This record gives sequence, structure tokens and C-alpha cells, in this order.
Amino acid sequence: MSVRHEEISIASKKREETIDITPRVKAAVTRAKIGDGIVTVSVAHTTAAVFVNENADPDVQKDVLTALERAVPSGAKYAHAEGNGPAHVKSVLVGNSITLAVRDGEVALGTWQGIYLAEFDGPRERGATITVIGE
Repeated sequence: MSVRHEEISIASKKREETIDITPRVKAAVTRAKIGDGIVTVSVAHTTAAVFVNENADPDVQKDVLTALERAVPSGAKYAHAEGNGPAHVKSVLVGNSITLAVRDGEVALGTWQGIYLAEFDGPRERGATITVIGE
């Protein structure tokens, strides 16, 4: 059994956006040289998140951000003094990590799935840890 950790840096350009990190996660799995196991991607930020969703139609990403804005409106009253209260709530709703299977050296994603970092308080530099565990 081997364990490999990689840190990646992701630069966001907007206040809120999703960034496709699928190629970077796949490359980390390839470098880990395992056949079967798991890969976990986590972000150590309280105003960013990571998720899996469709990567064929970019409108899906717009819909995700629009739905989160409806659920957690930026213009609502938040007690957090820094002005990024909705970013913290959205991060909790989406989550800070994902775990996927690795089979035959490949990330087990569906045909239309991709891995995304969600930025809720940008623009800024974000970090993610990719952990690959397997044989």
C-alpha cells in the first residue's frame, strides 16, 4: 500500500467561480503509479469547496453558482464582520473534500463528470491537497 500527497495551487480570477481541476487530479494519480485505490481532494479553506459534477456543458457550472446564490444570497444579513459570510455558508453546503475510486490506474469518473474547485471569496490563490492511496 502506498500513500502519496501532492499540493496544488489554483488561482481564481472572480469573486465566485468554478475551476476544473480534473486534469491535475488525473495527473497526480498517474504519478502515484497505483493500480487500484482511492484519491481524495481536499481544500483547507473556509470560503472554497470541491465537488464533482458535469463537465460537458459549461452552463451547468453557471447553474450551480446561480442556485447557490439563490439559496445563500449575498445581499442577506450575515453576522460575520468580514463581509464574506455567504462564502462561508456556501463552502459548508458544498463541502471541502471528495473521494473517488481509482481503478486500473485511472480516476473512476463518469463520462460527463469533472472535478471542480468552487471559489466563493475570490479572486485569490487557493491550495488543494490530492492524496492517492492504493496498490
